Amino acid sequence: MAAAGLFGGRTTAAQLPPGTVARVNGVPIRLEEYQRAVNGLMSDRRSGVTAEIRRQVLDRMIEEELLLQKALSLGLVRDDLRVRRALTSAVIETASARENTAEPSDDELQKFYQGEQDFFASPGQLHVRQVWFRANSPEDAAAAQQRAADAVRRLRAGEAFAAVRAGGDEEFAPLPDALLPAAKLGDYLGPTALRTVFSMQPGEVSEPVRSNTGYHVLLLVDRTPGDAPPFDDIKPQILAEYRRRASDHALRQYLDELRHGADVTIAPEIP
Repeated sequence: MAAAGLFGGRTTAAQLPPGTVARVNGVPIRLEEYQRAVNGLMSDRRSGVTAEIRRQVLDRMIEEELLLQKALSLGLVRDDLRVRRALTSAVIETASARENTAEPSDDELQKFYQGEQDFFASPGQLHVRQVWFRANSPEDAAAAQQRAADAVRRLRAGEAFAAVRAGGDEEFAPLPDALLPAAKLGDYLGPTALRTVFSMQPGEVSEPVRSNTGYHVLLLVDRTPGDAPPFDDIKPQILAEYRRRASDHALRQYLDELRHGADVTIAPEIP
C-alpha cells in the first residue's frame, strides 16, 4: 500500500485490491511481481535502490502492460506467428512442468526401466543391403527418386536383390554384406538411413530414403538383439526419459482438459 501511494496515479491506494501496486485498464500489477523486479535491481546495485528507481521500475511494468494490452487489441496474438509460437511454447512449458516437480524414487525408476528395457537396449547388430541412386543436383533428384521407387517395387515383388542392385549406382564406400554394429553401419549409411533401418523388420524393404548424396533403398536381411545396460550405468538417461514421458503425459492431459472445456466445431469435410 505504501508503494502504491508513492507512485500515485488516477487510482488511489485505497481503491487497489490487496497485493497489488497498480492497475492498468482494470488489470492489476501484483506486488509480488513488482518486488521481484526491485529485488533483482538491488542485487546488482551496491548503493541500493532509491525511491526514484522504484518509480522507474513500476513505470516500466505499467508500460509493458500497456504494450501487451495494445498487442492483444491489434490481434497480434493471432496474426503474428512469432507471438503465437512464443505464447504456445510458454503454455506448453508450464503444462509439462506440472509433472516434473516431484523427483521419482529409485523404486519408481527401476520399475520404469524394467518395463522399458527394449527401449534402453543397444540396437545390436544389423545386416543391411542397399541399392543407392546418385542425386548430385536438383535436376538429378527426380530421376533418381523414380529409379529408387522402381527398385522398391521390384524387390517387394520378389525379384533377386543382385538383379535390382545392378540397376543402382556405384557406392562411394560399398556396404559390407554382413552383420554390423549400429555405429559402424551408420558410417556407411549416414544418420537418416540408419534411423529408417531401426524401424524395419527382417525381410522388409524401405521406401526410398533421401540423403545429401542421393536415394537409398534398404533391405534389412537380419538383426540380432542388443542387451540393456545395467541400471546404475545409465541411471541419468533413465531419469531423463522418465521425465520426458511424464512431461508428454502432463501436456496431453492438459490439452485434453482444454479441449473438453472448449466449444470446437469441425467441418464435415476437411480438404
